[in-house]
Amino acid sequence: MGTVNGMPRAHATHRDLRWLSVLLLVAGLLGHLLAARAIGGSRIAYSHHILGFFLIAVVTGVIIAGLGWRFWKGRYDVMLLVIGAVQALAGLAVYMERFRVS
Repeated sequence: MGTVNGMPRAHATHRDLRWLSVLLLVAGLLGHLLAARAIGGSRIAYSHHILGFFLIAVVTGVIIAGLGWRFWKGRYDVMLLVIGAVQALAGLAVYMERFRVS
């Protein structure tokens, strides 16, 4: 197995997946925040969208953690990546939905 900066390549890959997961989570939150701003930017809009972000994270996190326990034992980076991808897609869907609301 090769090394990257004195660190085994497998560990570098896990670290890269974790960073990508964090970026996807931030993108999901950004979609919610942009949608809140687009519908008026009131305090209640922001609080509802942030609450929705965390509610989606908890519900999908429990489901994905259950699947991860079954299929990806010990691969927490993959579980976090899937949760981040789901959150990014949900954030995009919430943001795109604002174009249909009049």
